[in-house]
Amino acid sequence: MQFPTILTLISSLALGLLPCGASAQPAPDVKVATPADDVLAQMRQAFVKNDRKQLTALLPQVRGHALEPWGAYWELKARLEVASAQEVQDFLHLYAGTYQEDRLRADWLALLGLRKDWSAFAAEYPHYRMGDDRELLCYAALIARAQTGADTADEVKRNWYALREPDLGCTQAAAALYGARKLSALDVWRKARLAIEANRPQTARAALDIVAPQASKSLTEINANPFKFLKAHATAPGQTRKELVLLAIIKMATNDADATFPVLENKWSVQLSPEERNWAWGVIGKEAAIRLSSDALDYFSRATSDADLTDDMLSWKARAALRAGKEPRWPVLLSAINAMSEEARKDSTWVYWKARALKAQGDAAQAGALLQSIASVRGFYEQLALEELGRKINVPPRPATLTPSELDAARLNPGLNRALLAIALGLRSEGVREWNYSTNLSNPRAAPGGMNERELLAAADFACQYQVWDRCINTSERTRTEIDFAQRFPMPYKDAVLRRSTEIGLDPAYVYGLIRQESRFVMDARSGVGASGLMQVMPPTARWTARKIGLVDFKPHQISDRDTNIAIGTGYLKLVLDSFAGSMPLAAAAYNAGPSRSRSWRGQSGAQALDAAVWAENIPFPETRDYVKKVLSNTTNYAALISGQPQSLKTRLGLVGPRDAATFEVNLDLP
Repeated sequence: MQFPTILTLISSLALGLLPCGASAQPAPDVKVATPADDVLAQMRQAFVKNDRKQLTALLPQVRGHALEPWGAYWELKARLEVASAQEVQDFLHLYAGTYQEDRLRADWLALLGLRKDWSAFAAEYPHYRMGDDRELLCYAALIARAQTGADTADEVKRNWYALREPDLGCTQAAAALYGARKLSALDVWRKARLAIEANRPQTARAALDIVAPQASKSLTEINANPFKFLKAHATAPGQTRKELVLLAIIKMATNDADATFPVLENKWSVQLSPEERNWAWGVIGKEAAIRLSSDALDYFSRATSDADLTDDMLSWKARAALRAGKEPRWPVLLSAINAMSEEARKDSTWVYWKARALKAQGDAAQAGALLQSIASVRGFYEQLALEELGRKINVPPRPATLTPSELDAARLNPGLNRALLAIALGLRSEGVREWNYSTNLSNPRAAPGGMNERELLAAADFACQYQVWDRCINTSERTRTEIDFAQRFPMPYKDAVLRRSTEIGLDPAYVYGLIRQESRFVMDARSGVGASGLMQVMPPTARWTARKIGLVDFKPHQISDRDTNIAIGTGYLKLVLDSFAGSMPLAAAAYNAGPSRSRSWRGQSGAQALDAAVWAENIPFPETRDYVKKVLSNTTNYAALISGQPQSLKTRLGLVGPRDAATFEVNLDLP
């Protein structure tokens, strides 16, 4: 297929052919840039620097440009604290229906909450469409309780617990509900426990300011040296002291679970309440499980009730049960899953493993029903569920061809056009946000006319046509019933990828599966740690691999070249794969987190070989755990596309054996 260039889109938008109320298709093969394009880039830099004067001076130069709403947003947002309410309303009216309108409304609502201007907040909040800002949700809950007496405690607690850093809205709402006895002291202490466990001392302090403001000094001591704090206190009289002791145990456990065990077992266990004691054992068990310790289940077993454990603790208890011994501890696994919240139990991970546990215990009927509820080609556990039911992974039938009117609706959507133009002009962050806003399906408060599945497919097609692969993929994979594999699993640069894969003996499906997860085929993608290009190669790794594969005169800037990036990325992947005897899960983990970590996670010599799905689920790093599962799932689907034949994810997974220097430890100098 011949794709139009992104410059076509830039030109037609810059020329005004697709303004905010777009009514024309992009003009073909016109490549014109405008001075306003450069001005927008300058405005973005001025916004980052909070240079209000420059923003105001530059704004007139982008009037009439398709991305004028962004320039106007940056200019007003930078001076929002001194802007008048009328200026804000004028902006909301002028750019009605755009992402920028709702983004500024959210900023304005946050400012009104800070000012405690509740009447203005209550008047504006019903127009807020995104509805995803937890601080604003907490402010709204606080107002609803004051105006109507509504019981908003559960909503506030849910949003407050989900926030990693303290914010004014949820902290204020939690304090008000605690004062009104709608949140208990235990609710607030649990927030502090979660914050200490996550190494968020300021979040913990904000919670203590609500329930025990006099304990601020103790919290400082706990964060500095929890062992010293515990040693300095012989007993825990009173609820506040007991909770502080528990915070110290949690802090200590996150550093060394094994060393914390005797401290809790020999001294503090009898002084804590059953709930506090169970929480402490849950944290120690979780930290041991993350370190793949064989003692994890023993620690977890000392908690007398799974009901006192968080979903995170229970997830690690389930993982430890999977990893234990020659066979998983199915009863322990089942108990942990059943104790999870309803939301957690619905995750395909735990649906699948619950089904496996039930099947192992003889309940084939319920196991089959659970597997059937998730079985599909949509993801890792969905694919494994298909295979447990005796089916293979095939390319699903393509949805009905998109009609001209469906395609036109996407091509003429102002938000989608602005998003693609922003991405093309280097404003990727802004473009992605506007694209997501314009296509939002799941949030009922989202942009007007949130897209149904056919509209999502048309939007994905629009992005594919302009080779904006990440928006194409992410939009297409949001459909549940109408699945278009050609969109979800595109194969750009096919000749280069297939040629290089064939030359070095790599499965091209594996290469595509990895690239899709690494960069979504964004050639200029760059990670926060400096990895670059399609295959997200780090500079030191690129230099090392270039030497290994005989790429002479390699210079660091060449990693941005498509073919060089593919050559080095595939070369490194092949070396890693060979070093792990062809194990795709181990190699994927090594590619993401480093070979030394992948080796250490494999287990010590003499341990039992694991089902690779069990091994992958026990990877300590959440990012790498998700990465390995997605790469292998992607690979299986790409193999179905490339070969046209049914595929097996289980075959690709295989077993992950223990560390064995004689057969596995090859290329130990891998970076």
